[in-house]
Amino acid sequence: MKGNSEMITSRVGARNLPESVLTLSSLPAIDYADHFALTTGADAVPERWARAMFGDVPSPGERFIWRGLLGLRLSRGRSPATVAGWRIAGRGDDWILLETASWFLTCNLLVQTAAGKVSLGTFLHYRRLWGRIVWPPLSAVHRCLTPGVLRKAAAVISPRREPGAARARREHGPSTPEPGPSSPVRSRPRPSR
Repeated sequence: MKGNSEMITSRVGARNLPESVLTLSSLPAIDYADHFALTTGADAVPERWARAMFGDVPSPGERFIWRGLLGLRLSRGRSPATVAGWRIAGRGDDWILLETASWFLTCNLLVQTAAGKVSLGTFLHYRRLWGRIVWPPLSAVHRCLTPGVLRKAAAVISPRREPGAARARREHGPSTPEPGPSSPVRSRPRPSR
């Protein structure tokens, strides 16, 4: 929990997720599922949330995990049809589904928004035995990283507001008071050469 307004809940296992969430997956069968939800005052459409979480192109760390360890095929470069190299497989008013695959597994990332909440669901289908071997240890790391991904995205979408005077100083530099009755104009002596 962060402050009083941000709280993250999580569920692991397809049997622990609502059917309304599972039906948005494009996978033929779900062998792994998790769902993390952040209560937040930040508001944006699902695609903006997805791009705040993962960017337009994958970071070096994401490339290492997704391509290097999981062998996922990611699109190169920026595209309105992808988020961080993942293909946009579907969307609705309050959700966006990302999809990619490797030779041994197929993956979905589901970003959903609701009043005061954003959630990230991860769904995997093991296409080969290697998926069952590789993903369980990586899933523990994934579950540790996901709350930070949600919090970082919330900070990107709704950065903390500075008090007005502090923001004005940062944006416009220090202000000097206008001359008036309470602040007489004084001339400073010139330095001698």
